[in-house]
Amino acid sequence: MKIDFANLQYQYQLYKTEIDEAIHAVLDKSNYIMGDEVRTLEENLQHFTGVKHAITCSSGTDALLLAMMALDIKPDDEIITTPFTFIATAETIAFLGAKPIFVDIDEKTYNIDASKIEAKITEKTKAIMPVSLYGQPADMEAIQAIADKYNLKVIVDGAQSFGSIFNGKRDSNLGDISTTSFFPAKPLGCFGDGGAVFTNDDDLAEKMKSLRVHGQSKRYHHQYIGMGGRMDTMQCAIVDVKLKHYEKDLALRQEVAGKYTKVLKDKDLIPPFIAENATSVWAQYSVRVQNRDDVQAYLKEQGIPTAVHYPMPLHLQEAFTYLGYTKGDFPVSELISNEIISLPMNPYVTDDEINYIVGNL
Repeated sequence: MKIDFANLQYQYQLYKTEIDEAIHAVLDKSNYIMGDEVRTLEENLQHFTGVKHAITCSSGTDALLLAMMALDIKPDDEIITTPFTFIATAETIAFLGAKPIFVDIDEKTYNIDASKIEAKITEKTKAIMPVSLYGQPADMEAIQAIADKYNLKVIVDGAQSFGSIFNGKRDSNLGDISTTSFFPAKPLGCFGDGGAVFTNDDDLAEKMKSLRVHGQSKRYHHQYIGMGGRMDTMQCAIVDVKLKHYEKDLALRQEVAGKYTKVLKDKDLIPPFIAENATSVWAQYSVRVQNRDDVQAYLKEQGIPTAVHYPMPLHLQEAFTYLGYTKGDFPVSELISNEIISLPMNPYVTDDEINYIVGNL
């Protein structure tokens, strides 16, 4: 059996007629930058999430930059975040000259451990940036309480979690600004790069709209130092089609995850844990095993693709040597990074495929 990890081609074929029509509508109008489809998608994202402002942008990475620029993050400011995530989380902090301050993760959810945040707050701390890893929000109730206590901003890195729910709210409503990515392999993905920022704050929304077009208030009049951070019209048209089917795809992801969990019960590994007050959109279905390299090699021989998200925590990456962290500083992140392995996950994994994967696993 040959299994596709993300099954993007299958999804395209499923929605091919609608996607092709949307693409050709853009081609016919030839309005490739900030065309009508950009605003249409933003309005539909607002409706889906219940958030007041949805602003598309060029990637999930640029979404984080826009959020921090809107909050006036400056060199030497400190932002508390997790070392167990994709590098963009901390990379964007460093890119602006600010300092990422790492806090270890919870061993069950793999998200930032909220109980360890307060000890890392200093007079330089300006924001907390939790990551909704693998599709599940962090403990935002505890994080927001800490932020309120110390007058800090909260930026949610929701690159993997668009559509998830925490305490009855879509994740896009969490924090001062929430971000997401439309990278093709994300639960809601485009056919290139794309992302979005979300906020219920009118002033922050207007500033981010300006920042994504080089800080313009009107054409060739620049109020801020900004960036070229627009999501192009074609990608917006594609995501808008897929958004119409997203609730159905999320339900299918839940079904696949539930089947995985059921057949993995009592096996010699650790399955994912989802908090009672949260849902996951299952960007990944990740389990922990002791002998990961051997497991990956064997599964590959059987035609089963796997991935490791993530094999090295950020505090041990060469790019962050200057922060002065050493091995052992964040033991839970280091433990998980040695054991975690992601299995094929998409809305279309069949029962036969699940049984084949788990049987071989």
